[in-house]
Amino acid sequence: MSRSSSPPRRVFGRLPAAALLRRARATLRQGGVLAYSTESCFGLGCDPLNVRAIRRVLALKARPNHKGLIVIAASLEQVRPLIRPLSAAEEAELGRYWPGPYTLLLPASRRVSPLLRGRHDKIAVRVTAHGEAAALCRALGTALVSTSANRAGQKSLKAAQACRRAFGSAVLTLPGRIGGSRRPSTIIDFETGRVLR
Repeated sequence: MSRSSSPPRRVFGRLPAAALLRRARATLRQGGVLAYSTESCFGLGCDPLNVRAIRRVLALKARPNHKGLIVIAASLEQVRPLIRPLSAAEEAELGRYWPGPYTLLLPASRRVSPLLRGRHDKIAVRVTAHGEAAALCRALGTALVSTSANRAGQKSLKAAQACRRAFGSAVLTLPGRIGGSRRPSTIIDFETGRVLR
């Protein structure tokens, strides 16, 4: 097949990956919000170190500031700026959970805004096993805030089209397919082993 007749390389959906990623990177740089597919629903996300962007996510959801938000990543390396240093044994223990459907509460670094961790001194983080979400984090070179794409008290949105209807131009919605999980991730306090959800 000749180069001119080859279909464009597509990673996330209908748009060519390069064009989509350029828009997503620009959105993050400008403190904007993305909607993207995750394990059980679409999520709203942003740069976890951008306080202005976190405020936008909370406002879009009408979510109280004290609850905190989850952050997903493609690897432990992407999580490191958000957590306090761990021992080698603790890092090895993380391998039992990640990548996978487990959100762990870990001690937050000083860089983490209270808007992200809520009223807690820990941050909720997950190295995701959802292929598209992990690929997005890798391609953008950053972890992402990940909270269900819906307004507080309403059902989580399961499709890109529903996100576009709900949030319009306030959010850059990326095409994608959610995973097969029917429930949100399990939340575990890593220090105590207590299951919170």
